[in-house]
Amino acid sequence: TEATPYEEVRDFFHFVDNYIHALDIEAEKLANELAGSDFDRGTAFWSFLKKNYSVRRSEQKFDANIIRHYDEKTGELYINHYLASPTRDFQLALQIAQFYAENTINEILNETNFSTSEAREICKIGLQNYFAGALLLPYQLFLTTARELRHDLELLSGRFNASLEQICHRLSTLQRPGAKGVPVFFARVDRAGNITKRHSVTRLQFARYGSACPLWNVHEAFEAQGQINRQLAETPDGVRYLCLAMQIVKNFGGFKRPQLRYALALGCEIAYADQFVYADDLNLAAQTNFTPIGISCRICERTNCAQRAVPPLMRKLQIDHNNREITPYRLD
Repeated sequence: TEATPYEEVRDFFHFVDNYIHALDIEAEKLANELAGSDFDRGTAFWSFLKKNYSVRRSEQKFDANIIRHYDEKTGELYINHYLASPTRDFQLALQIAQFYAENTINEILNETNFSTSEAREICKIGLQNYFAGALLLPYQLFLTTARELRHDLELLSGRFNASLEQICHRLSTLQRPGAKGVPVFFARVDRAGNITKRHSVTRLQFARYGSACPLWNVHEAFEAQGQINRQLAETPDGVRYLCLAMQIVKNFGGFKRPQLRYALALGCEIAYADQFVYADDLNLAAQTNFTPIGISCRICERTNCAQRAVPPLMRKLQIDHNNREITPYRLD
């Protein structure tokens, strides 16, 4: 099946390990120039835009659906007043990316081989978002702090005034040669089980199509708002993981607007678990502590899973009308 433009872009970021060196270096350099490790990002970003690109705050009232709007004719920039401060800062950083990193982004795009202009434009958005995230959370400072705090997500969120999603996403990009962070997987899942963000530099890879394994703790996050759930899990290939999951809510439209709920998943292979505060009181040696999970039912080879939704694609089924087990068939 031919990949969609969106899938092409997703594969592009996967093959570069979700790390764009030229943009990361450029963003880190600018962050250090703005004020180093401690600065009011919102104020600094507005000042930078005003000084270098004559951007002015727009006081015009827009529809609640609009998060950010830039008027090229007047130079006015509108950022929705009701966004949480980490989101406002990100939108300002994104506007800076469109100006400051335009040449670098175009150079990167010129080296790609997307099949459609649509894929190129989608990738451009992704590269702008990448720069914005790297500007908010400069590489070396963030890497050092993450190590010092032993990847305590809530402490990192407070330290950088960033959302949990921004923190988890940034942890998934720490692949700078000579200064790599812990290899992690990261995903964002909606209530229907759709994976809307995904990346992994671990041996765990997400299914290209279909929902995630129902035994994975990311689904339980919707039942435990405000908590970071922990799970020790083992995939069919025998690799073991420390899995973290938490629910987030995105809402900037008030009472009458629907709340967007997602679950975030972050994890690492057990060999790196000691670098996470969440593993301190877990018995990593006991086999019974590890939940057997899969990637997706269609490609999972487990034969005795009570939560199997559909048979695996490459296995024949044996039907015994006189014997009913957990699933109504056996795998040949």
